[in-house]
This record gives sequence, structure tokens and C-alpha cells, in this order.
Amino acid sequence: MSAVATTAASVPAAPKRAGILRRLATEPGAAIALAFVLLTIFAAVFAPWLAGVDPYETNLRATMRPPGGEYLLGTDAQGRDLVVRCLYGLRATLLMGVISLVIGGGIGIAIGFAAAFYRRIDGLLMRLMDVLLSFPAILFGLAIAAIFGPGLVAVVIAMSVATVPLMARIVRGAALVVMRLDYIEAARAVGMNDGRLIWRHLAPNCLSPIFVFATLRFGQVILLGSALSFLGLGAQPPSAELGAMAAEGRNFLFFAPHIAVVPSVLIFMVVLAFNVLGDALRDALDPRLRI
Repeated sequence: MSAVATTAASVPAAPKRAGILRRLATEPGAAIALAFVLLTIFAAVFAPWLAGVDPYETNLRATMRPPGGEYLLGTDAQGRDLVVRCLYGLRATLLMGVISLVIGGGIGIAIGFAAAFYRRIDGLLMRLMDVLLSFPAILFGLAIAAIFGPGLVAVVIAMSVATVPLMARIVRGAALVVMRLDYIEAARAVGMNDGRLIWRHLAPNCLSPIFVFATLRFGQVILLGSALSFLGLGAQPPSAELGAMAAEGRNFLFFAPHIAVVPSVLIFMVVLAFNVLGDALRDALDPRLRI
């Protein structure tokens, strides 16, 4: 019966995973978003090789050059090439988002499964999540920056804490649906222990909503993290981080707007790409949304 339960758990998910890329490729918006996300990840990972120069190297003879010519995106107030700065800034911003999502998402997944599987602690855990949801992420950033001082560590902690209750609610809702299915009862009937049941049956069938939410949340984390850096709570000058770069450029908006506009547009494009990709994944993985 355990083998039957395992088969029942895996059969519905296989066709969906096999056709995800094909369905994404048929939608121009999703295909463009996926290509941009992959290009962004490639640029962030290989930033030192693509840039070729130090992002902190100044050149006072080339300060605030407009885009074009020798400098494709122009230079900032210290004469640093904005292409190089954006490559490293993209790397720092994406790394901040990944760490925040892994830490906050991992804790939220554990809480969500615990709340759905052990109903006696469900009320306590969800009320705790409600308390966390009542605090804006910006407020978390302010409080943590006051404790640890401004920097990327404060932003990562704030974004991780803000992600926990959202992920916990998503996972709990998906797990409650799976818990009502027959193969869960069959697995319990043959004496499968809680840890194995969660790992082999519950978790695999909750991967779709988790993955979709993580994709959408990643864009939000990047936006919030950049906002905190823009407010001076995150990366500090001269760090190459997109939010901090936009904050540096706001002092030159009237005579060198590209210093702030270039990193701001890059933040917008990255967040938009992840949001579009998340929506497309939701449509592809949810049979109720397919035509």
C-alpha cells in the first residue's frame, strides 16, 4: 500500500513538470521574462569576469560622463563606470534576495508544515504569524538596523523575518489540501512515521505553490531590500548595490540623472521579470487556470 501511495503522489505532478518550459515558451511575455532572469543570473555570477575592472576604482577625469561613447551607461560622481558598478550591484542585490528567501522561506516552510500536520499547535503558530504580518518590512529594517547597525546584514535579517509569515501561510494552505487526500490516510494506515510522511508525500505535493510564491516573493524582496538600501539602512557607500547606487545618484538628478536612473531602471526590470515569470509559472502549474 505504501508503494501505491507513493505512485499516487507522484503521478499527477510528473506531466506538469515535464511541460512547464514548453508552456512558458508559448507565451512571449513569460519567455522574455525567463530569458531576462537567466541573463541576470549569468551576469551576477560572472560579474568579475564580465566587468574586468575594479568597481571601486575612481577616475576623477571622467566624472559624471553621460551614457555613450567609451562609457556605455556613463559614469558616476567619482568617475566609476556604471556598467561595471551595475554588474556588481546586481550581484549584491540578487545575493541579498537569495539569502533572505532561503532563510525566511525555509523557516516559513517548516512552520507551515508543522501547523498543517500538528493541528494542536496550528492556532498558536498562525497567531504568531499574524503578529509578524502586522509589522511592515520597513519597520523591521529600522529596528534591526538600530540593533546591528546599517548594512546588508540588517537588510537580510529584515527581509527574512518578513518572508516567514507569508511563506508559512502559503505552505499551510497547500498542505491542508494535501492532508485531506486518500493516500495520506493510506500512508498513516501502514504505520509511516510523521517525518517520512511529510518528506515523501506532503512536501513533494506542495512544491508547486511554494515555487510560484518563491518566484514572486523574490522580486518583492529585491524591491524592499533596495528600498532599505536607498533609505540608508542597507549597503553603505561606496558599496556596489543597486539601491545604494540609486541613493548616491539622487544628489545629481538635475545635471546627471543617469547616475540614479540606470540602477533604478535595472531594479525595475529585474522585479518585473520575476513577477511576470511567477505569474506564468502559476498559470502553468495550476490546471484550473489553463485554457
